[in-house]
Amino acid sequence: MESLGPGLRTSLKLPVIRNTPESLFLRLPSFCSGRLARTSNCLSLRTRNRLPFRGSCLNNRLESGGRVEIAASLSSEGEDVKHGVKKKKLAVFVSGGGSNFRSIHEACVAGSVHGEVVVLVTNKGGCGGAVYARDNDIPVVLFPRTKEEPNGLFASDLVAALRRYEVDFILLAGYLKLIPMELIQAYPKSILNIHPSLLPAFGGKGYFGMKVHKAVIASGARYSGPTIHFVDEHYDTGRILAQRVVPVLATDTAEELAARVLKEEHRLYVEAVATICQGRIVWREDGVPLIRSIDDPNLYS
Repeated sequence: MESLGPGLRTSLKLPVIRNTPESLFLRLPSFCSGRLARTSNCLSLRTRNRLPFRGSCLNNRLESGGRVEIAASLSSEGEDVKHGVKKKKLAVFVSGGGSNFRSIHEACVAGSVHGEVVVLVTNKGGCGGAVYARDNDIPVVLFPRTKEEPNGLFASDLVAALRRYEVDFILLAGYLKLIPMELIQAYPKSILNIHPSLLPAFGGKGYFGMKVHKAVIASGARYSGPTIHFVDEHYDTGRILAQRVVPVLATDTAEELAARVLKEEHRLYVEAVATICQGRIVWREDGVPLIRSIDDPNLYS
């Protein structure tokens, strides 16, 4: 443990790296200027620099003995010059038209997201998202197996399929089925979902699509907006990564509010996916994910 100032101590932990070649290049955050030691195929870092945690969404300091984990991305081959990490492979899950899926895919193709959509997973093989995927030569996987989709996979088979595609992150984009525990355990801290309200309000089982916006208007809430959160074993209860506020107007219909929120969904989800592909997620000791600024590594939101 190193002192970072009065009442503040931290120890930054990097992932254990096994069977690491000597030529491996590790890009560290700029505030990590302390000593890097290697013992027993493990890399450990102790920092002597102060971490001024600031930002509009973060006002709490790490308490004495606090710790954060930095999601570092390591690659000894094929490093991208711009980010210093290899391009991430993404699986997107949809149940409908897949407008967020399209936005993410287009951003990947344009280069604003350092990733590639390598597979689409859906519970409805004929949905708009699946049609778009096939039109763009993206493999489509059916999940789960149901009477309507007898060719769908079981949970264990789905995990195996995603492993074959070497998926790094899973993105739920209007996928209406509960994610099985097998998948959550196989991809810890690697599954994101988008919800069309400011969670924890108007979330949970039964809150999806237009039902959310009708409930928001009926409640008298003055603000709504999309939420990006990590996925756990329940509906809409995982840790929140990002949100964007959208005003609810006095004359709004559910359709009008939905259109306003969806516009921000497309922007916010692309930004969040770009962030995880760049390895800029920092996990606070209490389990809250923070986003490290791309311009100033000492700023978090």
